[in-house]
Amino acid sequence: MKIALTGASGFIGSHIRRHFKDTIVIDRSDTVAEIQEKLKDVYAVINLAGAPIIKRWTESYKDILISSRIGTTKKLVQAINSSNVRHLISTSATGIYPDDVECDESCTTLSQDFLGRLAQDWEREALRCEKLTTILRFGVVLGKEGGALKKMLLPFRLGLGGPIGDGSMVMSWIDIHDLMEMYRFVLKRGEGGIFNAVSPNPVTNREFTRELARVLKRPAILPVPRLVLRLLYGQSASVLTASKIVYPRRFLNLGFTFSYPTVKESLRHILLEG
Repeated sequence: MKIALTGASGFIGSHIRRHFKDTIVIDRSDTVAEIQEKLKDVYAVINLAGAPIIKRWTESYKDILISSRIGTTKKLVQAINSSNVRHLISTSATGIYPDDVECDESCTTLSQDFLGRLAQDWEREALRCEKLTTILRFGVVLGKEGGALKKMLLPFRLGLGGPIGDGSMVMSWIDIHDLMEMYRFVLKRGEGGIFNAVSPNPVTNREFTRELARVLKRPAILPVPRLVLRLLYGQSASVLTASKIVYPRRFLNLGFTFSYPTVKESLRHILLEG
C-alpha cells in the first residue's frame, strides 16, 4: 500500500515514515500539478501539514498557521480529487472542543477561540475531498523524540519540573505507538469521518506531572505560574493551559485496542522500555 505524506519532517511524520515503508513525501511548496504527479499509484494520503503551534502568535505568524494548514490542504484536496487515491486521512486537534466539557465525536459545541476556529476551517477544507476521508483529532501526542514531552524532559530531569498553576486543567493525550496503530486501523478497515485520537483516560496536569516525576525519579514541586507562560509565549500559552476532556468513543465502539491506555503505562513504555 503506497502512502503519500505531508508534514513528513515532523515528529509524527517521521514515525509514519518508519511504520509505512512505501511512503512518498509531498512538500508544502509543491504545486497542484506536482502533487498530482506524486499521487500516481498512491492508495492513501496522510495530511500532517502545519506550522508549529507553540510559538508566539504575532498576526503574521497567525497567517502562517492558517496558510500552512488551510492553503496546503486546499491544494492537496484539489489534487486528490483528480487522482486515483482512495483514502485521505487529515489532521485536526482536540483544541476544536471547548474547555472543561466532556466530549466525544458526537459533541456539537465547538470552541470559538483562535485554535478552535482554525481546526474547524482545517476540517472543512479536508472534507471537500470527494474520496473516503478520515479526520483524526489529535490530543497531546506523547513520545520522547518530539512534541510536548520532549520539551518537558530536561527541566524534569533537572528536578525543575512541576504542574502548571494549580494543575487542575485536563489533558487528553495519546501514546505515539497507539497513534500509529490508529492509522493502520482506519486504513485497513476503510473507516471515514471524525475520530478522536486520544487515550480513553485523560488526566489532570497535576496527575501527569506526578507520574512523569515518578518515572524519572525526580521531584516535581516547582509550579509554573500561568503568567510566566503568558510572558514567554503570549496568546499561544492558551495551548498549554487549555483543559480538554475528550474521549475516543468511535475507536472504542469499533473495537480498537490501546496498548498504552493509561499515562503511567505510556510514560514507562516511552522512557524506560522504548
